[in-house]
Amino acid sequence: MHKVIITSVCTFILAAASYADENADNTGRNAKDRTDKTVTSGDQSETKEDIAITAAIRNAIVKDDGLSMMAKNVKIVTINGDVTLRGPVNSDEEKKKVEEHAKAGGAKTVTNSLEVKTQI
Repeated sequence: MHKVIITSVCTFILAAASYADENADNTGRNAKDRTDKTVTSGDQSETKEDIAITAAIRNAIVKDDGLSMMAKNVKIVTINGDVTLRGPVNSDEEKKKVEEHAKAGGAKTVTNSLEVKTQI
């Protein structure tokens, strides 16, 4: 009985790891982050105001039960009140909702560079 349970758990873990690896690979997307033209998390301003804006947006996104985990993990970069959103989301609806949270969170402007994940 113990062997069956252990085998089942191991199978589940391997399947979950395979799924996570398949869906978490951002290698292609990250290649464009190596240029100076793309805003990345390393560009986040450290001013009190910009950190507060980023935190307010992140809190609103995380509390939104209508968003997927993917949408809740987008990059939010604030520089002088201007917010850039980057990363994958599941739908155009999610893309729009995340942008709405950014605007409500105090952003002066929002550059929405979120990408809708293509379904296979």
